[in-house]
Amino acid sequence: MIQPVYLDYNGTTPHDPEVIEAMRPFLETEFGNPSSSHWYGIKPKQAVEAARRQVAGLLGCAPQEVVFTSGGTESNNHAIKGMARALKVKGRHIVTSAFEHPAVLEVCRALEGEGFETTRVAVDGLGMVDPRAVEAAIRPDTILISIMHANNEVGTVQPIGEIAALAKARGIVMHTDAAQSLGKIPADVNALGVDLLSVAGHKLYAPKGIGALYVRHGFQPERFCHGAGQERGWRAGTENVLEIVGLGKACEIAGRDPAAGAAHLRAMRDRLHQGIVAQVADVRLNGHPDRRLPNTLSLAFRDLTANRLLEEIGLEIAASAGAACHADTVSLSHVLEAMAVPVAWAKGTLRFSTGRFTSAQEIDRAVAVVVRAVENLRRK
Repeated sequence: MIQPVYLDYNGTTPHDPEVIEAMRPFLETEFGNPSSSHWYGIKPKQAVEAARRQVAGLLGCAPQEVVFTSGGTESNNHAIKGMARALKVKGRHIVTSAFEHPAVLEVCRALEGEGFETTRVAVDGLGMVDPRAVEAAIRPDTILISIMHANNEVGTVQPIGEIAALAKARGIVMHTDAAQSLGKIPADVNALGVDLLSVAGHKLYAPKGIGALYVRHGFQPERFCHGAGQERGWRAGTENVLEIVGLGKACEIAGRDPAAGAAHLRAMRDRLHQGIVAQVADVRLNGHPDRRLPNTLSLAFRDLTANRLLEEIGLEIAASAGAACHADTVSLSHVLEAMAVPVAWAKGTLRFSTGRFTSAQEIDRAVAVVVRAVENLRRK
């Protein structure tokens, strides 16, 4: 059986072969604890610090500003809860957007149970956050702004630099969730002007269960996990050496020729888009046509449902839905709702996301499958 064409790189990425090879010694022979003072701890300790330098190299920061975590969700929790609790004597107001991943929205909701308040700034029909709307949401007691760098569903890239400048001018901490952007577009922390930035390894051809949090020097979020003092005491617990090494190698690979990498992603994405719209009527692009991730394509097929589309293509293409249909009801993603995408379009939204290993032959095969599926469903 021929495997389905994988077009869900925003969901997760396969391991890069170089990542696997970098991790192999720490699976097979280098089992030591990096906190051990004897011989067996030396190479694991060196490997963790080498990986920290590799992550820092991609982010444009100092190695000591990188904290390893279990993934993007933990990084977001650590950043938002940690800074909010550390700064609560100054204020209890947080600004975010209605467009964020649940790993941000649910964290803010949890903090509301502790007496914090959250303002969720709206986005426009292209999924863009207006810096002026963020500025209008700021109050005297605002302590933190958290806006994602790029959206996971439609790929819209936010004006983080402008928003961060607003925050800095008012002494407000700025965090961005860069889980989807790192490795696809530049995410230099100084160019962005952010104080904290979240990384998810499995979006970057590293394993699941590993991530990182950038914390600008001088900022002190509350400790996430208490224990023996690893990761400068912010995130105690024996380091996940195997996967830290994998994340480091993945960041090194991503930084080698980012322009060429982005060009390939964009070429595959656009080939898919053009192939579909050339043969299918009533197709709409969700998200910004230009300011979006080079690999992300959110398409709405009018008057169809995502569930039925996925059923039709499921044996031949791996993609994801923007809506879930149950009996007579349609449950839209909060992203499409925030963009006010009409239900007739939103309910038939699929997200395709290309990756490093996507080939032109796979794209052409995918186009044929999607066209056939839409034709079959519209005949019924």
